[in-house]
Amino acid sequence: MNMEFDEIRPYHDEELPQIYEELIADPAFQQVASAVFPEVPFEALAQKMRACKTKLEFQKAFCYVILRKFSRDTTQGVTLDHTAQPEHESAYTYISNHRDIILDSGFLSVELIDKGMDTVEIAIGDNLLIYPWIKKFVRVNKSFIVQRTLTMRQMLESSGRMSRYMHHTIKDKNQSIWIAQREGRAKDSNDRTQESVLKMLAMGGEGDIIDRLTEMNIVPLAISYEYDPCDYLKAQEFQLKRDIPDYKKTQADDLKNMQTGLFGAKGHVHFQVAPCINGELAKLDRSLPKPELFSEIAALIDRNIHANYRLYPGNYIAHDSLSGTGTFAGQYTSEEKKHFMDYIDQQLARIELPNKDMPFLREKILLMYANPLTNYLATQTDNPK
Repeated sequence: MNMEFDEIRPYHDEELPQIYEELIADPAFQQVASAVFPEVPFEALAQKMRACKTKLEFQKAFCYVILRKFSRDTTQGVTLDHTAQPEHESAYTYISNHRDIILDSGFLSVELIDKGMDTVEIAIGDNLLIYPWIKKFVRVNKSFIVQRTLTMRQMLESSGRMSRYMHHTIKDKNQSIWIAQREGRAKDSNDRTQESVLKMLAMGGEGDIIDRLTEMNIVPLAISYEYDPCDYLKAQEFQLKRDIPDYKKTQADDLKNMQTGLFGAKGHVHFQVAPCINGELAKLDRSLPKPELFSEIAALIDRNIHANYRLYPGNYIAHDSLSGTGTFAGQYTSEEKKHFMDYIDQQLARIELPNKDMPFLREKILLMYANPLTNYLATQTDNPK
């Protein structure tokens, strides 16, 4: 049994009974479970947990039900188009843009279950594991831990171990993975793959960079939310960072972002899977210097994500509003424009700052909705390779 990954991996199925008992005995977990399932006595939930023999059974019994409820209550429908990657027998590394802390990977797994496919293992930063029960719960829910608060030397060791774990998961366990293209969410929705993520993936495996990344079966995934409930919190953060040089988010801020993202209205949500990039990796010049190679691969993933956004009226309205033109007026009605601009005003009103810089905040929120369109348009004029 490989002990190297014990600290970061999801639990093995045979470890679940012990972890269930620890969760069931935790008052904080009891409180959350009772809040999520108010109509079910906690003892009944405990019995149902004990009956789940595998992580997937647990996910179907609990996580699927919870996420379906969020989808019903806070969206106008979640859809997944997986046709670009039809063969189900391989395990893939889905690399996606990152909008919502919990729901990006959560909604993806729900949609995969509905398509008769397996759920994904999820990379999750340890900064979000605020309470002991959360750390246990996410590891029951097929998450592996990305250690963030480390010294440089520890970080290198930790990245190497995580990379080896991910290669092991794809190659030996034949289990798909979801990972965000960058650490944290792109606050302005200008989605770019961090080369550090690719460097981490290329630490494990055999052969050169291309061989190692090919082994990961990377599939770019574009996630498009019609509305981002956290848009006003992100705009607020932009002003705080501008005005306070060493501003840092607190744990309370992380919790508020999670809560707002979960419970806020999102409109339509779409997941678009692009083809696996192995064919395109094979065409790259392996003799290029490493920095150039990583830069090309990041750009390749970005193009695939940008070209696969689902664009909504708000994206076109925001773009026109920022440019002061009616370039995309054919893409929306006057009612849709009024509805969207009213929405922006409502979100701006929710910002709690003593010295609100309204023009700055408005521009920041509009940019969040315009950037996906800007990036999409760039893929239409690029020379696609």
